[in-house]
Amino acid sequence: MNVHIHTPLSDKIARRKSEADWWRGAVIYQIYPRSFHDSSGDGCGDLLGIVDKLGYVASLGVDAVWISPFFTSPMKDFGYDVSDYRDVDPLFGSLEDFDLLIARAHDLGLKVMIDLVLSHTSDEHPWFVESRRSRDNLKADWYVWADPKPDGTPPNNWLSIFGGPAWHWDSRRCQYYLHNFLAEQPDLNFWNPDVQDALLDVTRFWLDRGVDGFRLDTINFYFADRHLRDNPALPPEERDASIAPAVNPYNHQRHIHSKNQPENLEFLARFRALLDEYGAAAVGEIGDAQSGLSLLGEYTRGTEGVHMCYAFEFLSGESLPAEKVAKVFAQLDKVAADGWACWAFSNHDVMRHSSRWDLQLAAQRCYSLLLLCLRGSVCLYQGEELGLPEAELAFEDLRDPYGIAFWPEYRGRDGCRTPMIWDRDAPHAGFSLTQPWLPVLDGHREMAVSSQETDPSALLHHYRRAIAFRSRHDALRTGDQSVVRAEGDVLWFTRENEAERIFCAFNLSDTTSEMTLPDGNWQPLGEALGGVVLAAGETLHLGPWQVALGIVTNPR
Repeated sequence: MNVHIHTPLSDKIARRKSEADWWRGAVIYQIYPRSFHDSSGDGCGDLLGIVDKLGYVASLGVDAVWISPFFTSPMKDFGYDVSDYRDVDPLFGSLEDFDLLIARAHDLGLKVMIDLVLSHTSDEHPWFVESRRSRDNLKADWYVWADPKPDGTPPNNWLSIFGGPAWHWDSRRCQYYLHNFLAEQPDLNFWNPDVQDALLDVTRFWLDRGVDGFRLDTINFYFADRHLRDNPALPPEERDASIAPAVNPYNHQRHIHSKNQPENLEFLARFRALLDEYGAAAVGEIGDAQSGLSLLGEYTRGTEGVHMCYAFEFLSGESLPAEKVAKVFAQLDKVAADGWACWAFSNHDVMRHSSRWDLQLAAQRCYSLLLLCLRGSVCLYQGEELGLPEAELAFEDLRDPYGIAFWPEYRGRDGCRTPMIWDRDAPHAGFSLTQPWLPVLDGHREMAVSSQETDPSALLHHYRRAIAFRSRHDALRTGDQSVVRAEGDVLWFTRENEAERIFCAFNLSDTTSEMTLPDGNWQPLGEALGGVVLAAGETLHLGPWQVALGIVTNPR
């Protein structure tokens, strides 16, 4: 039985439409529900656990939460294998619990975005159960099926991100089905309009429950080449391990046929039209190491794509010096000048950036402020504001099938998914009253929320100040951005609207650096964030990981 709706649906839609541009420049806090807070005592986080901690999230000053999947699932890929799009897995609670979460978030002024996994389902989803029964049932064409080659091998050379061929033999139909991820995650056939209609109905279901938007998993994987042509080889010098680890043969192909098809845009136009009915927004995940920024431009251009996308340029394992950031924005200006990016340094799929880039506290402060000064929207991953490093886990503690398959050269995603650290002195750091699904590391305890709340110099308070700084200045949220320049180790740019021009410079190194200060009657800004006072003269001296901020009001 569905729980009562606290506010009439028409009123909810009217409210969302009146705030339709909330996403532009927003700061979004990602919650991985398994690891956020356990209210039931079973060692796994849940929806009511999120409700319990939403006050803390709101205290950060963020605009929205993005909640990773909580739908009914056999959990082969921890919720990214959906067996019922319209219900909550009992592990996480119930639809009534979700309604409480929506109500509590909205009372706190937080928007709610949920993760929609549309490119594939679980092999236990009723759609697939029916589809695999025969070649002529009502859902026979709802997934990507193909006959074998004459020698019985798969129809082409496509590879799965999780390793090995992207095709799995099914003895019922004597055909292969496509799975870009686990064999238990068959890909839907977006060439079938009935599939698109069914997925849009799912989207409407959650919009009617009050969600404000969606994070779209693997947005560039929806369509596969109709003719199932082979992917060409990728030269070794062009291989990039930002999407899949270097030991994965997935990096050996240029995936021009298995994903990134132009028909994605046609479906996204339908999806956007539905969201516009409700005043809702969406951010898409683009999983492509070679064309991510170009696709970002295509998918967010105009009003027929999604509102914003993120690629993996800042989620890769490489360090992030000033020169690289400047190159990313130079490329973005060429291929996505009319698009809108959503930047992130960490999420549930990659090593936490404090470990990935080997950042000490001063460097974390510098990078967090950089992230919050860039043009675009921002995603922060739970625990990032505490400075949590990647957890080093023993093989026997792993749960991620990706890490288990490629151990020990690649340790998977469990290290960034360990429980949130709430209370240093409580059992299991306040996450649960019983043994968590992934272990709590002793080294994380000292970074607990309880400890940082009482320390004015803690990273947690720096994040609060930085988020508040962004919120106070519309030029940072939605203003124009100058060319992003690197002068040695110093990255600098300006942000501007009609009311203010803000100068931002970051020394992304552990040595003293200097740069030429651009012309302008700059007034000091952001001293509470550790920024230096702008000195008179042409040369600006920045200590290790130091920031300089300045402002000119009414610049135009």
